[in-house]
Amino acid sequence: MTKTTGSMISFNRPDGKALQGYLATPAKTEGAPAIVVIQEWWGLNGQIRGVADRLAQAGYYALVPDLYRGKSTVEEEEAHHLMTGLDFGDAASQDIRGAVDHLRTLTDRIGVTGYCMGGALTLLAANQIPDLAGVVTWYGFPPLEYLDASKITAPVLGHWGTQDGFFKIETVDELEKKLKDGGVNVEFHRYLAYHAFANEEAVGPGRIAHTQFDSVWSQQAWDRTLTFWGRTLWKQG
Repeated sequence: MTKTTGSMISFNRPDGKALQGYLATPAKTEGAPAIVVIQEWWGLNGQIRGVADRLAQAGYYALVPDLYRGKSTVEEEEAHHLMTGLDFGDAASQDIRGAVDHLRTLTDRIGVTGYCMGGALTLLAANQIPDLAGVVTWYGFPPLEYLDASKITAPVLGHWGTQDGFFKIETVDELEKKLKDGGVNVEFHRYLAYHAFANEEAVGPGRIAHTQFDSVWSQQAWDRTLTFWGRTLWKQG
């Protein structure tokens, strides 16, 4: 496996406030594109750092902004409390924008991806941040009235579980239609899976209801994602 290095860094939001984040760096940095990775509602934990590390192993800079300012949890009730206390508009326009701006000092080809709560923030960020090269949302999106599809200029890849108890597949159909009607280059994939099917920690008796890791679908979605990033983030020719 290719060696990567990851560490906590500090960067500034557009309003000048400092923010921490976990940056995973590829072994070969010359010409490497970059991806902002947005956490689930658990916080900046080992699992989401692992996602960044995997992207770095695939050749990308990967930066996870610490939206909860150092807090994380394994308890569903506390995770819900932390998520509901998060200002989504501020997180998208300041935290994620700051992460993108920091990565722009390294490359001009930047994507954003996120899981569950992070998936919702990914689309909100795509709605607000210009010149993104690609966007990948994993089983998560904000209320449809919060999205202006005409402002999303980056191609969008989405992964959804047909058995998802949090984001109903019928609403995913509505989201897909709204994006397509707005002229977005969108590619959605649906899997016979539950919510959080790509989170390897969503297993065993400790997992919350309506979630279940699926190694087969997770791998297929990951392969499709790497193909998408290869098409959108790397200079062609």
